[in-house]
Amino acid sequence: MKTIGLISDTHSYLDPKVFDYFSDCDEIWHAGDIGEIAVADELAKFKKFRAVYGNIDGGKVRISFPEHHFFVCEGFSIWMTHIAGRPKAYARGIKEVLQKRKPDILICGHSHILRVQRDEMFHDVLYINPGAAGKHGFHKVRTLLKFNLHNRKITDMKAIELGPRATLDTSSNV
Repeated sequence: MKTIGLISDTHSYLDPKVFDYFSDCDEIWHAGDIGEIAVADELAKFKKFRAVYGNIDGGKVRISFPEHHFFVCEGFSIWMTHIAGRPKAYARGIKEVLQKRKPDILICGHSHILRVQRDEMFHDVLYINPGAAGKHGFHKVRTLLKFNLHNRKITDMKAIELGPRATLDTSSNV
């Protein structure tokens, strides 16, 4: 059994609470828009780390991580990429890869919207997007996902709220 911590869209901000929430994880997976390479370095020092780069990531992140990562974990074929769209509204090229590669799990980020959904249209693929853990974007709450993989079973999936995206200063200087 492996416990996975799934994070995305940190945009160079790594909340210290991530280390508490992922303390019992075997691996941390980052679905892109890491931001500064230091975020990936800190997570990689903490646990086994897998990641893909996202559309905001610069040269150091793009050199260090692929755009698409295909791998197997606990009997599941997994495809992690940053921009995938969502079931029934996939980004360009995603449907074709789903038809050819047939992963069990498709992991992505980009939308900043936490979503876990089974897509029966494409070989019963489980679509997972952990939302956004960073402070940049339109999301209101920063989120993570945590789950167990064991013998082709997913258990104990938990959505974790880190807090509001940003604290707004509503005071007036008038």
